[in-house]
Amino acid sequence: MSGVPKLSLAPLAAAPAATTSRTRQGGTPAHVAIIMDGNRRWAEARGLPVPLGHKAGAEAVRRTIEACVEQGVGWLTLFAFSSENWLRPAEEVRALTGLLRLYLRAEVATLAKEGIRLRVIGDRARFGAETMKEIERAEAQTAQGSRLNLTVALSYGGRAEILAAARAVAQAVCEGRLDPAALDEADFGGWLFTAGMPDPDLIIRTSGEQRLSNFLLWQAAYAEFVFQDVLWPDYDAGSLAEAIREFGRRERRYGARTG
Repeated sequence: MSGVPKLSLAPLAAAPAATTSRTRQGGTPAHVAIIMDGNRRWAEARGLPVPLGHKAGAEAVRRTIEACVEQGVGWLTLFAFSSENWLRPAEEVRALTGLLRLYLRAEVATLAKEGIRLRVIGDRARFGAETMKEIERAEAQTAQGSRLNLTVALSYGGRAEILAAARAVAQAVCEGRLDPAALDEADFGGWLFTAGMPDPDLIIRTSGEQRLSNFLLWQAAYAEFVFQDVLWPDYDAGSLAEAIREFGRRERRYGARTG
């Protein structure tokens, strides 16, 4: 679509394994999750309308996808729209949802060509039938991608996700399909939106804020956190590389003693 820059990835090389293995120290995280924060402040600092901040943030998404492929990251999860974001001014919400539909239409062919599989997690029904159709089409068209597993969290909240899983488990128990005594953490994870995905190794938040904001609460149990001062529209390959270097300096014990 005119005016919408495209992804520009290097020629397809061997796809990095989408694995649940997690590095104890050094190396590249298998799964990076990012809380993309700062679009509004970026726009306000420049005297621009807030929707232009979100548009600039969408361009940062492209740069980050390209950087993840170059770094060999197999899984990237982006927190794009929280369940609480519906409380924002109606004009901003309309601009955000319109931008979502625009980029789904403009990018899906490129994602499929570049071997990037797209998934959307969250309460997608709140976006309406038209957007739901665009999401389903994008997921189907990119389903064979193995170069990067891209997950976008839309109308997503970690507490709501856990509650929905608990209700589904309770229903299965009531119907005799599940023995509650046999349920363990791995089984419960299969009832979450992220079923089949590895937990994040590294969670990044931009804009200098230092909180999870209801993002991947269950899945973040043993993630490493990196908080960066850069506003999301300014995020680039160098910012991601800095976060991954910091991840590489961490010793990950998963609750066990060492030494």
